Amino acid sequence: MRQLLSKVRRAVDDYNMINDGDKVAVGLSGGKDSLTLLSALAELRKFYPQNFEVIAITLDMGFPDSDFSALSEYCKSLNIQFILVKTEIAPVVFDIRKEKNPCSLCAKMRRGALHDAAKSAGCNKIALGHHFDDAVETFFLSLFYEGRISCFSPVTYLDRKDITLIRPLIYMHEKDIRGFARKNELPIYKNPCLANGNTQRQFVKDLLFQLEKSNRGLRERIFGAMCRSGVGGFIQPQIGRKVYKTKDNE
Repeated sequence: MRQLLSKVRRAVDDYNMINDGDKVAVGLSGGKDSLTLLSALAELRKFYPQNFEVIAITLDMGFPDSDFSALSEYCKSLNIQFILVKTEIAPVVFDIRKEKNPCSLCAKMRRGALHDAAKSAGCNKIALGHHFDDAVETFFLSLFYEGRISCFSPVTYLDRKDITLIRPLIYMHEKDIRGFARKNELPIYKNPCLANGNTQRQFVKDLLFQLEKSNRGLRERIFGAMCRSGVGGFIQPQIGRKVYKTKDNE
């Protein structure tokens, strides 16, 4: 927890992610990343100099026999409000639309549902569980499949929704998150999505894994280059507390 809080607080401070009076909704998918993020913010609120509130929002995608009781109980143990939003995203994507490449439509629908739920709950910020490795992989996804030098941003203001997205785990490596989840026996919700593990992101993840076998520290150098170049509004952690925020109309 000490290592997790150290990196989360550094990210929060570097990008001014949390301000006094914020109400932050954690997008709780039930995976290791979102559960680790929830654990970190639940602990951070106890001593962070800015007072803020945390709630958890989980989207029921509409897959049969989904059970979110373990997530609800975990939130209760952290003294965090748990909101379950029922949707028909899975039936629309797989049964009605029968998408051959379902990830894009699914992601768009999930974003819309999460943003609406957060606004309805009175939140002004949404915390997402994207981490260090996600940033590097997203950079390559944009390069390979869109022909762009791009990445998600640590802080993004959505002016159409008047809500801000924050990513407090951007300094956390996936292996450390996996270790935290295992050591603390987090109640992982197994993703029932039919496309899980068979995506462009998984291809990039596997490619980087292979490249790192003969290029140790490759991800760190890529992330460092992203920070030095300001891709996605990333900054070098040691350069003071200058903050960059991007705007997104979607």
